[in-house]
Amino acid sequence: MKEERYFYVPTVALSGELPEEEATHALRVLRLKAGDELMLMDGQGTFYQASVAAASGKHCLYHVEQAIPQEHTWPGHLHLAIAPTKMMERMEWLVEKATEVGFDELSLLDCRFSERHVVKAQRLERIVVAAMKQSRKAWKPVVNDMQDFQSFIAAHRSNTKKFIAHCYSEIPRENLFNTLSKLPPGGDLLVLVGPEGDFSIDEVRMAVEAGFTSVDLGPSRLRTETAGLAAVMMMQLSQQQSKL
Repeated sequence: MKEERYFYVPTVALSGELPEEEATHALRVLRLKAGDELMLMDGQGTFYQASVAAASGKHCLYHVEQAIPQEHTWPGHLHLAIAPTKMMERMEWLVEKATEVGFDELSLLDCRFSERHVVKAQRLERIVVAAMKQSRKAWKPVVNDMQDFQSFIAAHRSNTKKFIAHCYSEIPRENLFNTLSKLPPGGDLLVLVGPEGDFSIDEVRMAVEAGFTSVDLGPSRLRTETAGLAAVMMMQLSQQQSKL
């Protein structure tokens, strides 16, 4: 069976031409020509069956033949908020794998013990898009700019089911997956994961006072990026379990 070629075009219906980066891949790498088939994705839940209308230089025009709405494979909104690691490639690995697993939103936290205070969100956006295309995800996860911990907590006082994962034994914790498994299907889930040195104990107490549930991710002490992926997996698995 011929492999389908997927391209991210957020303005499929309005454009008629692949974005520059996608066109470069289509023309210079895949060497597509007029009449070749394409699959376009808008990142908002729809795939489009299309064909190359014209290919010239850096421009690749397309003709949409059919819109194919997709069904969201998990019922809720999965949001991971995490303090980026000092080595950015570890955070990039997390973003790629979390997108492949499936989640909806990523927020970057600047915490007391953070080793990185500046992140180029555009780079993470490119990794999200590549992973979205590779894993055939119809919705593109949102990547938010970095925000300081206190401001983030203050902005999330809604009815979202909120959790903060940490390693302080003096603060009572529930197991995240066990707690998620008891929740009704759907709804918004938000899990906070701290930097390599963990959140400060004052940050944990601030979150708990703001309605976040104190949780652990199991008996092992995990690196930040591993903890972030574990949290996404637990959210995803609990959502799939709730559909059974």
